[in-house]
Amino acid sequence: MAVVSSYSLDGRVAIVTGASSGIGEATARHLAASGLEVALVARRKERLESVRSEIVGAGGRASAFEEDLADTDAPARLIERVLAECGRLDVIVNNAASFRLKAVEEFTLAEFDDHVAVNLRAPYFLVQAALPALRASPAAVVVNVSSAAAVMYRSGQTVYGMTKAGIEHLTMNLAAELAPDRIRFVGVRPGPVATEIHLAVSDPEARKQELGRLVPLGRIGRPEEIATWIGHLVAEDAEWVTGTVITVDGGRILGPPGV
Repeated sequence: MAVVSSYSLDGRVAIVTGASSGIGEATARHLAASGLEVALVARRKERLESVRSEIVGAGGRASAFEEDLADTDAPARLIERVLAECGRLDVIVNNAASFRLKAVEEFTLAEFDDHVAVNLRAPYFLVQAALPALRASPAAVVVNVSSAAAVMYRSGQTVYGMTKAGIEHLTMNLAAELAPDRIRFVGVRPGPVATEIHLAVSDPEARKQELGRLVPLGRIGRPEEIATWIGHLVAEDAEWVTGTVITVDGGRILGPPGV
């Protein structure tokens, strides 16, 4: 059994990847408002700095780390940078993702490899590089953001859905392997949420309505709703929760309403 360090729960540090927009940004804001120091990670430097400034302006603690997680060296480099600046690491939220919808015959090798690199390889090696710090934490948690695509089988989702199914397996496998070290692994499986990956179209409102019709509860989700559940799973009173994936999707995986 790992020895629990003398670190207090106050001042925990959380890495949030994909923190420049969408679920990642909402999660970073939520965790900062809950008292955690947040290490914001994304590729878009200006947007990342804007989110950091707003969190600090609201009284939170945040730092920004520009990284492209498709780079094989990025996970180890990021952990080193965060520990050097923040001094500790207690929480990782693996939210960054590549997302393309294409027919199987249209995917290129580069696009396939990019999905695997960002959606699977980076979370795995972030955890590996962070293990000493997580073992030293009194309340270590890794939250992996999956997708309803992990358990739904639709045209164009072979690669994205495969990687999200993989992150769910990784969540449960690492929960079992690292339970003796008191490191919790949990997942959140969102349905369609109002983020750039869905709404970067010519008519975002029409797209929201289109996606909402596929959801039994009649609308797509808000990033803040997913962030709230991530906050629950990171909280101290969730210390007996590990190896599970929480579906937050308005009923999307049940199928379209009335069908």
